[in-house]
Amino acid sequence: MKSPKPELIDIKSGKKASELKPSLPMAERFAQRIAETILEGFNRHYQIFMEITLAARRRFEQADWRGQNRAASQRILLYPERVEETTRKLRAEFNLESVEEQLWKEVKLRYLGLLYDHKQPELAETFYNSVFTWLFDRRYYNNDNIFVRPGLSTEFLEGSTPTYISFYPTHEGLTQSVEKILRSFTFDIPFENLQRDVARLVDSIKLRSLTRIEFRQHFQLQVLSAPFYRNKGAYIVGRAINGPDTIPFVIPLLNNEQGGIYVDALLTETDDIANLFSFARAYFMVETEVPATVVRFLLRTLPTKTKADLYTSIGLQKQGKSEFYRNFLHHLKHSSDKFVVAPGIKGMVMSVFTLPSYPFVFKVINDRFDPPKNIDRKTVVRKYQLVKMHDRVGRMADTLEYSYAAFPVARFDDELISYLKQKVSGTMSFEDDKVIFRHIYIERRLEPLNLLVNRGDRTEIAAAITEYGHAIKELAAANIFPGDLLFKNFGVTRHGRVIFYDYDEIELMVDCNFRKIPPPRTLQDEMASEPWYSIGEHDIFPEEFAGFLLTNPDVREIFMREHADLLDAEYWQTVQSDIRAGRYQDIFPYSEAKRFCHLFAGDEVHEL
Repeated sequence: MKSPKPELIDIKSGKKASELKPSLPMAERFAQRIAETILEGFNRHYQIFMEITLAARRRFEQADWRGQNRAASQRILLYPERVEETTRKLRAEFNLESVEEQLWKEVKLRYLGLLYDHKQPELAETFYNSVFTWLFDRRYYNNDNIFVRPGLSTEFLEGSTPTYISFYPTHEGLTQSVEKILRSFTFDIPFENLQRDVARLVDSIKLRSLTRIEFRQHFQLQVLSAPFYRNKGAYIVGRAINGPDTIPFVIPLLNNEQGGIYVDALLTETDDIANLFSFARAYFMVETEVPATVVRFLLRTLPTKTKADLYTSIGLQKQGKSEFYRNFLHHLKHSSDKFVVAPGIKGMVMSVFTLPSYPFVFKVINDRFDPPKNIDRKTVVRKYQLVKMHDRVGRMADTLEYSYAAFPVARFDDELISYLKQKVSGTMSFEDDKVIFRHIYIERRLEPLNLLVNRGDRTEIAAAITEYGHAIKELAAANIFPGDLLFKNFGVTRHGRVIFYDYDEIELMVDCNFRKIPPPRTLQDEMASEPWYSIGEHDIFPEEFAGFLLTNPDVREIFMREHADLLDAEYWQTVQSDIRAGRYQDIFPYSEAKRFCHLFAGDEVHEL
């Protein structure tokens, strides 16, 4: 037996070599502590974020729909709370009053070192950016002190468990593979009728796009390991790999509210799945130990979506903002067209401009609002925040909100610069070759509904007006009254879906008072230029909608055929009663015709 090797002793201290720790110079130790404090703040944020997210399964099982909506709002508020908490801690412990360039270069370097084995490095970098810009007054997104470009690659990052599971129908049979997929998701309540759901899925697969071509030897179904939760649904997200072909699919699961789960549909059309991940919908809750792996899976599955879209759709909207900004900078570098006033009627509250080669609009709150607008800037900001926090039911556009955003002034059309100087000079400034907006919203660019109605043929108009009415009804069911129903405040997506995007007059349905116009008491009442009845601040008379919406005979005929009930106060009062009683209308993020209760009408199935 060999004797142990003697350990070296340091002559100066008399300590064993194993007891000695390498010491850093004081400045580097200071930078290291700052970096560690920021990362501790992010880790705390993500831990709480995931606690809220993981509880979505329990809320789904218990049919706790109000709790699900509250949790969604709580999760959105979490990020600024943690950034502010971390900022306070840094100021208290390190007395950080101004930017010391050398210090922050060292902090950034140390922070990168801490992220080497981290599972969410891209999110941690974004959190670092937020903390830095909250610490100091200059909140531009283009300096060396923050991560304008990612510092670490997430390309081959993996978690402790597989992001997705593969199933092989050519080896074990399609029916067995489908049953394995459903059984791989563990719930504390059973399926209502598992064998029925398996049979429906198999029949649906055989009838539709997953078998448009013959199964190849290595055909497989890949399914993300964690379900996606939103509102009343849980969604199994996957893709079929058939040689070079990738076909996305989503299996929506619903709770029958009697202790059982059932499969509601099989979505395989790209447009259906893109709509599920739309910018006009609330964020999903999905377990993401390594978010980059989930986004990587979805990018291959949904090629029309960007990283920004997908990070945002799974509730990581701050990372979505970072990805959007990087993509925007890249586009600016590789394009030469100029920002111009956005097409459509100019708004009284917002000045809107766009870059024709880029599919977004940029909205800045005007310094002053002309009559009849009777609101202030704070109210506008509050209304936009309400939309961010609310269930958008696929009918309200999400916004990216930036502070102190810098644009190259050379890329602005002269007419636009002149217009902005008139409207937003109080929140716009010029610095060197940049124009700086103190506060700006960015939304997906849509075709204004009023322009489509003016230029479209009768078939196109009919589809748009029908969609417009559905949009208003779905918003109402979600407790949102748009306020201003003019066509100019709605846009049309490339899929023909109508989206509301002007929020300065929105109200909660329960805060409105829908009334019928009382009959005139006398002939003088009927002939008077002023109303003969009192009008309260929150009074709304749906009969009046026709006077400003339905001046076009073609539009009127379509609207009255499809949505005449919107002109009746009783319709709105009924919706209000349902909301106050906690009866929420089910709004599916896919066509009713795709639901199995319609496709397999001969089978017994629970309907919501």
